[in-house]
Amino acid sequence: MGRKRALLVGINYPGTKAELKGCHNDVDRMHRCLVDRFGFDEDDIRVLLDRDSSGTQPTGANIRRALAQLVGDARPGDFLFFHYSGHGTRLPAETGQNDDTGYDECIVPSDMNLITDQDFRELVQKVPNGCLFTIVSDSCHSGGLLDSAKEQIGNSTKQNQTQSREREEPSDSGSGFRSFLKETVRDVFESEGIHLPRSRHSQSHYEGEDQDESYAQPTDGHTKNRSLPLSTLIEMLKEKTGKDDIDVGSIRMTLFNIFGDDASPKVKKFMKVMLGKFQQGQSGEQGGLMGMVGSLAQEFLKVKLEGNEEEAFKPAIEQEVHSVDEVYAGTKPWAPNNGILISGCQSNQTSADATTPQGSSYGALSNAIQTILADKRGNVSNKDLVMKARSLLAKQGYTQQPGLYCSDDHVHVSFIC
Repeated sequence: MGRKRALLVGINYPGTKAELKGCHNDVDRMHRCLVDRFGFDEDDIRVLLDRDSSGTQPTGANIRRALAQLVGDARPGDFLFFHYSGHGTRLPAETGQNDDTGYDECIVPSDMNLITDQDFRELVQKVPNGCLFTIVSDSCHSGGLLDSAKEQIGNSTKQNQTQSREREEPSDSGSGFRSFLKETVRDVFESEGIHLPRSRHSQSHYEGEDQDESYAQPTDGHTKNRSLPLSTLIEMLKEKTGKDDIDVGSIRMTLFNIFGDDASPKVKKFMKVMLGKFQQGQSGEQGGLMGMVGSLAQEFLKVKLEGNEEEAFKPAIEQEVHSVDEVYAGTKPWAPNNGILISGCQSNQTSADATTPQGSSYGALSNAIQTILADKRGNVSNKDLVMKARSLLAKQGYTQQPGLYCSDDHVHVSFIC
């Protein structure tokens, strides 16, 4: 019998513009569930919370380190589980080319040191054969979090969105930018609890499901979305750095500047390519990727190069980049086989952080999972769990539609173990 090991992360961002209420409760409930229902040993469950400052904080570096240890110690036959409750965000893809969703979907650690979909993909690639790694992400935009995984239930990736996109507008760079602007504006409103209905043709329809065209977030109690809009992320990065001129085009460089070697591997690879492009630009070959970068980002590179280049860019220079395409999401044909992602919503949707009139707070997906497991004593397959969660959330009035991303072999496998 294989070992059962888990990492549970809950981030409420207390005292910040991004504060949530239910993420710690989600982790507490899942912790009890792993022990009581699935037979996990307490010693094999690692928990990272920002409940107080005394414990290990759920920073980007700490989460990556804990995930690396979880996967690095795995053996064939083991069952690994990662639960995340917190904010999600998405950065527009570096060039808009060859990305499953058109964005880098990310989870948001307590220090804003983003962990990207490609980071998760590379992590799952290290899972040994015969070992199963289940990920539950109760966060916004989580539908594309496991980059290149096969979409079994959902419509987050491009192959399932093609028809609706063709109906909506032509597929050119201008329409892509307009789409990004619309989604950014929507994120800002919905992060404040203001729900903006989507046009009828852009709503998702699924075979075998009854769709209620008047979906709305529940009105009893208080509901906030677990989406961190780029505008809020930028404001928090400004507070962190003391710089007022951070913009969308310089987010990745700002993350590298703040976190260095602890930054996302994706960010470090991007910086290595950017450095090469900038040096080419100094020789009169500017354009392409550098043409996508704002003046602040270019100034940052210039200042760094005028100082100690080797020390400043060491974390990026040491990254292996076999092709420039590696800095773009979704360009490799390889798809993770040993990873299972259950997302709180689709990549263009938000997940709810709800508080009842009685004061209980939770994530809508996390609460649905616990409700379903409590009602059924036997094993529940990944597909059954997601379909039941979709049905339950719709009955409760939530707009979010959970998704399932995994290989065909794992669709009907029991949830977790």
